[in-house]
Amino acid sequence: MSNNKGILIIFSGPSGVGKDSIIKKIFKKCPNLELSVSCTTRQPRKGEINGKDYYFLSKEKFQNMIDNDEMLEYAIYCDNFYGTPKTKIENDINNGKVVILEIEVNGAEKIMKKCLGAVSIFVLPPSMEELENRLIVRGTDEKNIILKRIKEAEKEIQKAHIYDYVVVNNNIDKCSDDIIKIIDSESRRVLQNRNTIERVLLSGRNNKL
Repeated sequence: MSNNKGILIIFSGPSGVGKDSIIKKIFKKCPNLELSVSCTTRQPRKGEINGKDYYFLSKEKFQNMIDNDEMLEYAIYCDNFYGTPKTKIENDINNGKVVILEIEVNGAEKIMKKCLGAVSIFVLPPSMEELENRLIVRGTDEKNIILKRIKEAEKEIQKAHIYDYVVVNNNIDKCSDDIIKIIDSESRRVLQNRNTIERVLLSGRNNKL
């Protein structure tokens, strides 16, 4: 078990902004971080793995988890349920780990109210035009779904001000480096290091003078 308290990093941004690519870069550079795996009722995209990218659940199973108070939060996004299973996050934080939770804005807002020590980061696209281009190039959605995602993105960006930090994804390497700097800075706060301070003080009680 770690001597210090862990941190929950809330990580949000509109669909198409590059969240998955940014997270992969972050974990390649900082493999000691922990990624929270969310639950969803949407169908997996090509290449996605159950238990790694998401826990892909039926609506019945998702509802059972809600009823049994097994979700830290949940929300509906583009006609599908998304939620955060809470037990593993709580255990990881108690064990001193830095946990990154990728989540949409409404769910993030709920967690901010429950977890006052969480650090929130919102990733912006360079422009709405660039966001639309990325969604088109991605090639995973029909035109009507892309238009729906653009409208949803505008609503999400209007709430970016509730986050602690905003980072623009002009370049994935730079964006990931900026986020790592934020995490490193937050990890050095006194609140996260009270046990380290106490350990140093205790080490001086057995000096030989």
